[in-house]
Amino acid sequence: MMNAQLKEEIVAYSKSIEIDKIGFASADPFIQLKSRLQTQQELSYQSGFEEPDIEKRTHPEKILEEAKSIISIALAYPSKMYDAPKSTKASRRGVFCRASWGRDYHHVLREKLQLLEEFIISRVPNARVASMVDTGELADRAVAERAGIGWSGKNCAIITPEFGSYVYLGELITTISFAPDTPVTEQCGTCNRCVDACPTGALIQGGQLDSTKCIAFLTQTKGFLPEQYRKKLGNRLYGCDTCQQVCPENKGKDYHLHKEMEPDPEIAKPVLIPLLSMSNREFKEKFGHISGSWRGKKPIQRNAIIALAHYKDRNAINPLQDLLKKDPRPVIRGTAAWALGTIGGEGVKEALYEARTTEKDEEVLREIEKGLSIIDE
Repeated sequence: MMNAQLKEEIVAYSKSIEIDKIGFASADPFIQLKSRLQTQQELSYQSGFEEPDIEKRTHPEKILEEAKSIISIALAYPSKMYDAPKSTKASRRGVFCRASWGRDYHHVLREKLQLLEEFIISRVPNARVASMVDTGELADRAVAERAGIGWSGKNCAIITPEFGSYVYLGELITTISFAPDTPVTEQCGTCNRCVDACPTGALIQGGQLDSTKCIAFLTQTKGFLPEQYRKKLGNRLYGCDTCQQVCPENKGKDYHLHKEMEPDPEIAKPVLIPLLSMSNREFKEKFGHISGSWRGKKPIQRNAIIALAHYKDRNAINPLQDLLKKDPRPVIRGTAAWALGTIGGEGVKEALYEARTTEKDEEVLREIEKGLSIIDE
C-alpha cells in the first residue's frame, strides 16, 4: 500500500515538473527484445551508436543491482514551426529534423529525471536509482512500451495516443517495487504508410529497421555518403521525419508545451551557403545547443553540400570551388567535387580538371571523376 501511495505521489510530482506522460514497468528481463537485437546484429542492421552489450540492453539488473521497477517518461515536442522561413532560389535552406529543434533533449530529459530521482530518494532514502536518456544501455522504446507510454509502431517509434510519435523518451530504474501499468495495444493494424514512404527502404518491414540505410543515421556519419543515398538526402542536414510525417496517428498532433523545445527558425532551417565556410567556433555558437550538433560540423557541412547539389544551386559554385581547392578534409573536398559536377555551369569542368592535377587523395580523385562523368552525361 505504501508503494501505491508513493506511485501516486510520483505521478503528481511528474506533472508539476512538466513531464507529459509517465508509466511504470517491471524490471524483468526483456526476453523478446533480446531475440530481436540478436537478429539485428546478425543482419548487420545496427547503426553502431547503440550499446553493444545485448545483456546490458535487456537485463536491467545488470545496470542496477536488485532492480525492481522502471519508470518511463515522455515529453512531447512540436511538429510545426511558426514563421518557418522559405527556401528561395537566392537563399537555399537546409533542415534539421523535429527531434533536433530547440535545446538538446538529452539535457532537458536528464534534468527532469534528476528531479525525479531526488524526489524518490527524499521519500525512500535507502532506495537506489539509475536514469538514462537515449544513449543509455536500455532500449527506450521497449521500456516505454512495457510501461504503457505507447505502442511500438511500424516506423520503429513509440506512438502515444495523446501526442503521436512526437515524444522524447527517458527512463529511471529503481530498487522500489511498483505495480506495473498496462501496456498500450498495438494500433498500426494494416497501415503500412511509413514502410512505403521510407526514402531508402530502411524500414524492412513493420517494426524492423536497417539502421545503416536510415537517413537519420546517414546524416550523422562522417565519411563519404554512399552515392546511392545522396539524391535521397534532399535538403536534410540532420535526421529525417518522413516516417513520422506520413503516420495517420500524427495527423493534427502539434504540442508546444516546453519553451526550450521551440525551434529558432534560422537554426532549424539555416541558409546553406554560409554553413560551408563556418568555423568550429561559429558552428558551436550557433548550433552547439541542439542535439543535431553532437557529431560536429563536418557531417552538417557535407550534408549542406549535398543539399546544394540537390537544388542545383548555381550560387554555390564559387564557394564549392573554394572548398575543392583549399579545404583540408578529403570528405569535404570530394563531396564538393561531386556537387560541382551535379550542378554544372560555366567553369565547373575546368575547375574539376585543375583539381585533378593537384589532388593526392584517392577517394577525392574518384569523386572528381564522378563529377566530370556527370557533366559529360
